[in-house]
Amino acid sequence: MNKPKIVILGAGYGGIMTTVKLQKMISVNDANITLVNKHDYHYQTTWLHENAAGNLHHDNTRVPIKDVVNFSKVNFVQDTVESIKPDDNKVLLKNGGEIDYDYLVVGLGFEAATFGIPGLIENAFTIDSINTARLIREHIEYNFAMYNNDPEKKQERLNIVVGGGGFTGIEFVGELANRVPELCKEYDIERSKVRIINVEAAPTVLPGFDPQLVEYAMNSLESRGVEFKLGTFLKECHPDKIVVEKDEKREEIPTLTTVWAAGVRANSIVEESGFENNRGKVEVKPDLRAPDYSNVFVVGDCALIMNKETERPYPPTAQIAMQMADIAAHNLKALISGSEETEEFVPEIKGTVASLGDDDAIGVVFGKKLFGWQATVMKKVIDNRWLLKLGGIGLLLKKGKFNIFH
Repeated sequence: MNKPKIVILGAGYGGIMTTVKLQKMISVNDANITLVNKHDYHYQTTWLHENAAGNLHHDNTRVPIKDVVNFSKVNFVQDTVESIKPDDNKVLLKNGGEIDYDYLVVGLGFEAATFGIPGLIENAFTIDSINTARLIREHIEYNFAMYNNDPEKKQERLNIVVGGGGFTGIEFVGELANRVPELCKEYDIERSKVRIINVEAAPTVLPGFDPQLVEYAMNSLESRGVEFKLGTFLKECHPDKIVVEKDEKREEIPTLTTVWAAGVRANSIVEESGFENNRGKVEVKPDLRAPDYSNVFVVGDCALIMNKETERPYPPTAQIAMQMADIAAHNLKALISGSEETEEFVPEIKGTVASLGDDDAIGVVFGKKLFGWQATVMKKVIDNRWLLKLGGIGLLLKKGKFNIFH
């Protein structure tokens, strides 16, 4: 009898953790497991804003797949997924190959949602990979270096605009607020000349957070020089300026650095492959299977799970992706062995913490509001717990965040 083929697409939080779980749960005699990923590393998406600001080297954010995946149990294919053919049980790859599967796990992550804003794709940066984060860091440093070398000093070199006051946008401006004084010192620029501008269409930043925590976050960031433009829509993005609108009045802000962090969507391959979807995401069944294909599981940013209490989707967080991986691996084992029923996925939100730089944060953990140092410690504990789950004590000691007392 042929062994069933399990193919996992993407080594993000959901994909890599499903792989790590499966290699422990399923014998090589019972199934062939294949992981497909563009790079030979997994990266901590939740750390990319630190890389982009230049406060954490990107090598700290990368975890080589060979360090956490046992290649004697898992076949690793480094390639880019071009499309999925769910009716044929095939995955087509960029380098011309194709992979057959009996069971598929789709964990292809997210891409930026640009909402059709003119010039955004061409002129704005996004924080969505090691490569984009590295580019932002180098671009900001280049403009600081050029400021005193231009015959006429250009203010647009020192105006950094961040579009979006959600999690990523706020965590990024927090890192920038800490990084800019260092850059000013290094490149002989007065701190008062640098503007960090956060543009958010909603009336407040960090939607969903307690208003007291939001007020603390804004006060912390404003005290370090961040400007907020709330209720303000980014209308156009040009190479050397943006156009914003508030109360039907338009304003131009000169800038050579626009970072867009105002929304993500599931990888467009999901929609293009013909899965039944809701705005690009697959509204999975309770056991995480696609509604129209019983041999396809969807995890992470590509999956849509409704919160019945709020009647809104759960946010696509690393915490939920990791929990999905547990259930997806369990259910794959159940289907292969035929001895157990699949389990339903029930998210368990233990808490949410947003960093405001390396030394400040806000959060709610087990129902308790945390500010400042307490929240910072909790954020690092959460990051370290993920490393421990993924690669054990060895990975934690190599990549962990232990600078909790400064």
